[in-house]
Amino acid sequence: MTGDLQSLCKKLDLDFQNFQLLQEALTHRSAGARNNERLEFLGDAVLGFIIAHELFHRFPHVQEGELSRMRATLVNQTSLAALARQLELGNHLILGPGELKSGGFRRDSILSDALEAVMGALLEDQGIDTCRQWVLKLFESKLEALSAGRCRKDPKTRLQEFLQSRGLSLPRYEQISQRGAPHDQIFEVACHVTLLPEPGYGKDSSRKRAEQRAAAAVLENLSEQFGKAL
Repeated sequence: MTGDLQSLCKKLDLDFQNFQLLQEALTHRSAGARNNERLEFLGDAVLGFIIAHELFHRFPHVQEGELSRMRATLVNQTSLAALARQLELGNHLILGPGELKSGGFRRDSILSDALEAVMGALLEDQGIDTCRQWVLKLFESKLEALSAGRCRKDPKTRLQEFLQSRGLSLPRYEQISQRGAPHDQIFEVACHVTLLPEPGYGKDSSRKRAEQRAAAAVLENLSEQFGKAL
């Protein structure tokens, strides 16, 4: 195990002093009582602070609402899971038999939690300065891609504001189906608006994200109807 952790540290460009912390950060709750949930809690908090602090200073003239949208663009389950895949973190996860069988090392929720847990472990192992440097390096390209004034609102908000600006009724979201085992469910949601004869549909592993996908589908149809991007 130590050899695997040393290999991971090299890949992460980190030098952990306490390998037990890193091992705990990689251990899913399905593998036992000593798992990464507490470190994930800590990592979630420190990640939010580091990104908020960086955005605050990087964009001194941007207001709170847009700063919040920027942070949400950077710090979300999909974004964190993508970073975890780049780091090949899934290859080092410690999972229980059920999660191993169901491919838990590929699941966004498990990958994103593990990455946050690694951040929490790094904070405990080497302190806030080292943790901050590593997190900002990890997010460097994403931060560079952000530009003030171009961080778009999420699809549900954009759709609601578009309809409200025309005095139309708000969209109605309908859950069409919920399939799969409790730990691996897929939600399908329809989004109905009065301007379109057919709803937009979205599927995802959470109902909230399925609603966002459905709203995005409606916005795409409305963009075609009105001849402009919404």
